[in-house]
Amino acid sequence: MKIHNFSAGPCILPQDVFQQASKAVLDFNGLSILEISHRSKDFVAVMEKAQSLALEHLGLINKGYKALFLGGGASMQFLMTAYNLLEKKAAYLNTGTWSDKAIKEAKAFGEVVEVGSSKEANYNYIPKDYQIPTDADYFHITSNNTIFGTQLKEIPQVNIPLVCDMSSDIFSRQLDFTQFDLIYAGAQKNMGPAGATLVVVKEDILGKVSRHIPSMLNYQTQISKDSMFNTPPVFPIYVSMLTLEWLKSNGGIDAIENINNKKASLIYSEIDRNDLFKGFAAVEDRSNMNATFSLNNDSHKELFDNLCKEANISGLNGHRSVGGYRASMYNALPLESVEVLVNVMKELENRA
Repeated sequence: MKIHNFSAGPCILPQDVFQQASKAVLDFNGLSILEISHRSKDFVAVMEKAQSLALEHLGLINKGYKALFLGGGASMQFLMTAYNLLEKKAAYLNTGTWSDKAIKEAKAFGEVVEVGSSKEANYNYIPKDYQIPTDADYFHITSNNTIFGTQLKEIPQVNIPLVCDMSSDIFSRQLDFTQFDLIYAGAQKNMGPAGATLVVVKEDILGKVSRHIPSMLNYQTQISKDSMFNTPPVFPIYVSMLTLEWLKSNGGIDAIENINNKKASLIYSEIDRNDLFKGFAAVEDRSNMNATFSLNNDSHKELFDNLCKEANISGLNGHRSVGGYRASMYNALPLESVEVLVNVMKELENRA
């Protein structure tokens, strides 16, 4: 039975990746991938390949960046970013729950300037025309807001280090990634299972704060130990490597962006056309990864939910802070699944 998985994360991954990973659980050069030593040459090769592929996809090889695979999720990076970079003052753009949490963590280390916020509108748009202090140690943005379905369409140009939480849209669209000095992303959207976090950092921004940084939270320590200061999350890193290989074999970011644009265009066109539905996010800020919408009349909810169930659609419920529905359309979600959802929306229109 084909399940159309619209879950926001942990989310859908390529079937090819599942098949390779399942084989490795049983046999990865004689042992299970779950039991091999992280110091073995087999896993060192996995780590090196995953790091290399991440930099290759982002166009950052030989440009002064290091790729790390760490634990703790993006939430740990809210803390690590400030620990490593915030000396006196940092600037943040508040576009959702996760940027709000990042701001909270940063305030423990220095002054935080919130240059713009859409919190008063329950984060249904991206703030515009804000001013970034030129004397800030860095500027932090969240490129895609999973819960609210908004996405930065233009990356702000700044003359200070630019930090970006790309957890929910990394590797989904082509950008000039050299404009970022630090990128972090939890694996469980477009890379792998929960448990690993990718950090891509430009080395020359590090070592400039006066405070002592605990070893586990120090990017320089993690770089010097090649992401193996402690035992890394072996299996999530292995699956992330497989997913990055899958992305490369399917044409890389350019090719997947084209498919993602088609998926987003299909779902938003139906939301706008069908009088039974309304979108949550401002039209100009709609996310290509997470389409948030609701019914105009809650009396149709039971029928719509039943139609989705009959069509084997899973994970469509919206986040509790927004309600309604959320169609998460990460890289591995085929266009076919979005077509099935759109057909269900049309069927509701016929039967309501």
